[in-house]
Amino acid sequence: MHQPASAPRRSIYYDYTVHQPWLPSQHPGQPLHPVVIAGGGPVGLTAALELARFGVPCVLLESELQVSEGSRAIVFTRRSMEILQQVGVADRVTQNGLPWRFGNSFYRGERVFRMEAPHDENDRFGPMINLQQQFLEQYLVEACEANPLIDLRWGNRVTAVTQHADHAQLQVDTPEGPYTLQTEWLVASDGARSSIRSMLDLKLEGASYEGRFVIADIRIDLPLPTERLAFFDPEWNPGNTVLLHREPLGIWRVDYQLPEGETPEQALSSESLKARINDQLAMIGHADKPWEMDWSSVYSARTLTLPDYRVGRTLFMGDAAHLLPIFGVRGANTGFQDAQALAWRLGLVCRGHASSALLANYSAERVGAAWEIIEEAGKSTRFMTPPTRGFRLLRDAVLSLSLTEAFVRPLYHWRTSRPHAYSHSSLNCRVDDNAQFQDGPAHGAPPLNVRLSDTQFLLDHLGGGFDLLWFGAADALPAELRDGVVQWHAQGFPLRLTCITPSGHSEAGLLERPTDAPWLQVLSDPQGQVHGRYGVTHPGAAYLLRPDQHICARWLHLDAQRLNAALVQATTGEAP
Repeated sequence: MHQPASAPRRSIYYDYTVHQPWLPSQHPGQPLHPVVIAGGGPVGLTAALELARFGVPCVLLESELQVSEGSRAIVFTRRSMEILQQVGVADRVTQNGLPWRFGNSFYRGERVFRMEAPHDENDRFGPMINLQQQFLEQYLVEACEANPLIDLRWGNRVTAVTQHADHAQLQVDTPEGPYTLQTEWLVASDGARSSIRSMLDLKLEGASYEGRFVIADIRIDLPLPTERLAFFDPEWNPGNTVLLHREPLGIWRVDYQLPEGETPEQALSSESLKARINDQLAMIGHADKPWEMDWSSVYSARTLTLPDYRVGRTLFMGDAAHLLPIFGVRGANTGFQDAQALAWRLGLVCRGHASSALLANYSAERVGAAWEIIEEAGKSTRFMTPPTRGFRLLRDAVLSLSLTEAFVRPLYHWRTSRPHAYSHSSLNCRVDDNAQFQDGPAHGAPPLNVRLSDTQFLLDHLGGGFDLLWFGAADALPAELRDGVVQWHAQGFPLRLTCITPSGHSEAGLLERPTDAPWLQVLSDPQGQVHGRYGVTHPGAAYLLRPDQHICARWLHLDAQRLNAALVQATTGEAP
């Protein structure tokens, strides 16, 4: 019988809420559910909210009775914020988080590299924002509990999975005993130690590195900016690396690498933690500052992925699908992209707008993204934690040269997490005008945001389905194209047409969203900002964005037949 902890977790800055367990005796009779998500962390919660936007109900199983212990993921990228905006929690993250864009690397007391993440007036969100994971989970939980399509079950742990041709059967344990749950699709989002991955006897591929790091969250008043601070080969931790990040509410994250051979138990002893944190504070000139420990843990750098994220009726995402090093803030941020990529495909499949073959494309795209991240993250990991004597000699040479030679300093760059470009996806239209554009986002690229006014941005008005951006005045929209969009919408297909009109209005932004045409909206672009960012020089051009907002087609001129061909390919992976 599963008995999750019922006492609130300890924290000096966060008040944990213990939720009531979902008990089978109070809910007799379990139907076949379209989707069950196992794992109520940030990725699973986001996937549930994304599915709900497609009108697909789901059961979300969380084995614990409260949100995660410790700050865990604390850095969220701009792309993650755009995804969180889609599910309705980005404003709360912005209100309570700490934005930043600079990263600093230090060696022998000198700053040898300063990274500046790109940012311009067209970005609603900064490059990165710091917020402890408990707060983000709380915001996502509250959004899920307010959504009638999401059945969030606290204290429910999956203990067995049996796969059939058309469904999966789960054994779920609760504080009053087990019950059976059947689902058309099981989504495994149960973390790095995924029990579902183990139940299906699946193996991760890639590399694990020997270097271990301690994460320690302390409350301390430090007069330092909200920037990433990395210290290489400090005197108190020779040959190793130390990282510092500011968090909200006066909390600082200290990450430090352990000497070879030291066990996690030794590293997490109170004496060891106190001595090393005091050494780090002394090194930055703040040995006199009092501090208090909140939470600590040990992690090792791993670059691993499943070779396939679909196994029968089970789909994997987040840490259940891949294990990525935290250097470059890749863990949760990659998981949000998984959740968005899976949810729109699963939504179409559950609503009958696509066959289950579309889910193979989810796996192909996201496994490809994972391997790209692993290649990039491996470079950062080998620099931060050299796995062999040869790599250490190379890293030490870079450190030494960086004191006098500017050309080696970019090697400190930590290759920040970024959205993958699906340039070769089978969902990209094969008969459009992609190659004829001189500028703008190409096939598979993530969207470009555009500031429309002081308060409005382009991406504020997109999402929740396929978005067709047509550049021209609404009254010039060809009747055949308009009728084609209406036909798709009449079938319940999630498609919306946005006319981006270039002139005739002094104010940019949303002009109208007709109540009698819910598939249509008109945006004003009098200064040509959207036209310029998307490389549009003549009226009649168009872009088609997938529900995850990646580009799958673009045309210099569009008609209904070409639109139909692109939508068929985007939902089947096959050209009509």
